Amino acid sequence: MLVGKELLDKARSLSNRPEDEIARGCGYVGPSGRVLRKSFYKALVEAKGYKLRSSSGRAGGRSSRGRQAEFRTRVHGNGNLLIGHAYTRKLGLEPGQEFRIEIRKDSKAIWLIPLEEKKS
Repeated sequence: MLVGKELLDKARSLSNRPEDEIARGCGYVGPSGRVLRKSFYKALVEAKGYKLRSSSGRAGGRSSRGRQAEFRTRVHGNGNLLIGHAYTRKLGLEPGQEFRIEIRKDSKAIWLIPLEEKKS
């Protein structure tokens, strides 16, 4: 990821392109290929000479604990309900583990019941 003068020069050279292409061209892409817009914009502002403070009051925008699980989720527009890595890790769940889904209509609860692993 470019910073400082190099970032400004590269962004200027790509200024006729869409914002996501500029961010990609400057290296602001996460491991999954997603454009890191917030990091890109923050780096641009800092390259212009402004120091930003995070909402926690720490310079640099990083908290010491990182992103925290909130134990909340919502149904996405496509109807999917996502349970993130933080929660599966907290329960010690492994990729490939299988579950039976039980629906409790009265309480609107969804239970995941682990299936027994087959012994060979």
